[in-house]
Amino acid sequence: MDVPLWFALLVVGVLGVKLIRPPLWLVLVLLLGGYLRADSLLAPVIDTTVK
Repeated sequence: MDVPLWFALLVVGVLGVKLIRPPLWLVLVLLLGGYLRADSLLAPVIDTTVK
C-alpha cells in the first residue's frame, strides 16, 4: 500500500495534536517557522546538513 507523504504527515500531525494537546500558538509557530525556513535562501544549506 502506497501512502502519500502529505497524508502520512497530516495523520501524524492530527494525532499528535489530539494526544499531546500542545498550545495552538506553538503549533502555529512551528508550522510557520518550518514553512519560512524551507522557502528561505538557507534551504540548500539546511538540506545538506540534515542529510
